Order: sequence, then structure tokens, then C-alpha cells
Amino acid sequence: MPLNLSPRPAFVAYLTCGDPDLATTRAAALAAIDAGAAVIELGVPFSDPVADGPVIQRASHRALERGTTLGDVLRLARELRHDRPAAGLIVFSYFNPVLRFGLERFCKAAARAGVDGALITDLTVEEAGDYLRQMRSRNLATVFLAAPTSSDARLHRIAKASTGFVYAVSRTGVTGARRSLSGAARQLVARLRRYTDLPIAVGFGISTPKQFRAVGRFADAVVVGSSIVERVERSHSPESASRAVGGWVRSLLRTPAEFAQRRRGI
Repeated sequence: MPLNLSPRPAFVAYLTCGDPDLATTRAAALAAIDAGAAVIELGVPFSDPVADGPVIQRASHRALERGTTLGDVLRLARELRHDRPAAGLIVFSYFNPVLRFGLERFCKAAARAGVDGALITDLTVEEAGDYLRQMRSRNLATVFLAAPTSSDARLHRIAKASTGFVYAVSRTGVTGARRSLSGAARQLVARLRRYTDLPIAVGFGISTPKQFRAVGRFADAVVVGSSIVERVERSHSPESASRAVGGWVRSLLRTPAEFAQRRRGI
């Protein structure tokens, strides 16, 4: 089933799997979906998360301390697919865990788990030939990051290699909440639209209802990560994480009417 990024702007929620345990991630993911998230990015903990800010770095550290593996993330994805068949599920990982797992094995296991696709944050389109072949052979979406500093030629290549949606990074630097948004995101989305008809999701630094609304006026989807992970960090049980994440997702959606509309789209 193709990813459904509607109604727009769709809500894409990132979670670091296994932080502080898989039961909490499962509860938080289900709460986010029930609150209106169209897609869950299932973050694979990694020991050297260079693209991530301190909040997700701490989450990765806690998850690794509990021994969370890519195999665990795929088993969680299978459970989520069973419980919420219409939700979008994307594995969000650095390439090293995938290579250790085995690329062909990963694609096969992801497809069996019901995952819609993957975003490999440190894999460039120039080095993605084998990855693209393996993913496409399993009908899995390949989502790539596009940065404001990318040349037009590079954006063209990213758009051509992407399926499902394109992830536009709102600014340079690492993930994490920011008080204000850069104007670069709007310009980047406009540049990407010259090369693709795919939905464009904007992420990095979006953590308030005002920012969500601002990005939602020009992007097809808005990705929220660190502020969700931060709420999981403050929770003391799967139940409290579920309440915190569900409430936060609802608060980022604009009005009760919009929330209801999103629910109908799940």
C-alpha cells in the first residue's frame, strides 16, 4: 500500500525505537497515530548519530544501553502494522546498522514486517545504487534527504531517486528544536517542486504549533522529532509516554475540526 500523506499537511512523527524500551516506543507510536500522525519514522539507535542533536543522541544512547537492534525495530514495525494497518511506517536509520544486518536481508525483513520504506540519513544518492535495486525489488519506498545547500543538479538526482516522499531539511546543522524557522525551507521546497511531483516533507527544528502551521502552508508534510522524543524522555512508563505524545501531536494540529479531518484520513 502506498504511503498516504493526506490530509495535508500530513503529520510525520519521529521516535527513537527502544527509548527507554520497546514497549514505550510502541505505546508512543500508537498514540501518535491515533492523534493524527500519518507516518511514523522508526528511528534505529546508532552509536554515532552525527546528524542528530542532543535530545536524539541521548535517546539513542538509552536505547543502545537496552540492547535495541535493527531486528527489534522491524519486529516492532510488524506489531504496529498489525495494530494500525493504514499508518505509514518508515525505518529511519544510519547505513551502518543496515549493512551489519545485511542489505538484502534488511529489505526482505522490512517488506515482511509491512514497512513502507526507509530513510538512510547518511547514504548519498551517488552511493545508493545497490540499495535502490534491493529496495525497489521489494517495492519499498526510498526517501532521501535534501538540504538547502544542495545544488539544483543534486536536487534533481535526489528527487529522481526518491519514492514515497522527499524529506527537505529546513536548515543546515543537526536535529533539534529551534525558536525560529529559517526561510531556507520554503525556498528548498520550491526548488524541489521543479523536479518532482512527490509529496515533500519538511523537518529539522519544528517544535511548536506556530512552526507546524507555517511549514504546513508550503509543504505537503511536516516532520516532528526531537520535541516528541523529549516528551518520551520525561515519561516514566509506556502509559505516561502515550499520554504525553498523543497530547503533543494533538496540540500541534491546528483545530479540533482539522484533527477530526485527519482522523478520517487514517
